Amino acid sequence: QVQLVESGGGLVQPGGTLRLACEASGFSSDQLAVGWFRQVPGKEREGVACITIGGTTRYADSVKGRFTLSRDHAKNTVYLQVNGLEPDDTARYYCAADSYGIAWQCKTYEYDTWGQGTPVTVSS
Repeated sequence: QVQLVESGGGLVQPGGTLRLACEASGFSSDQLAVGWFRQVPGKEREGVACITIGGTTRYADSVKGRFTLSRDHAKNTVYLQVNGLEPDDTARYYCAADSYGIAWQCKTYEYDTWGQGTPVTVSS
């Protein structure tokens, strides 16, 4: 059974950076499609950045050029480097995994395992 634990969130000023981490256990990360999503109260969870089992990445238009996915299979961890943070990036960020390894659209329904999330607040 896959378990995911996110870390790295926090309070940053506009223009700041964070590196979010999603550590997987119970399954090798190179056998998972992984996505990062975010949600604010009252809104639907939206896909931010996703990586297929083959390594293809997909980013939401709002974060292209600012957010970057990477994987460290030795650590069973997927990272989301977030640069140039804006107040609209404030949300709880969730990591999700598709244990079947077929997710590619960065849609919530493609993923069967979710972490608890890590909060990101962008404020001066």
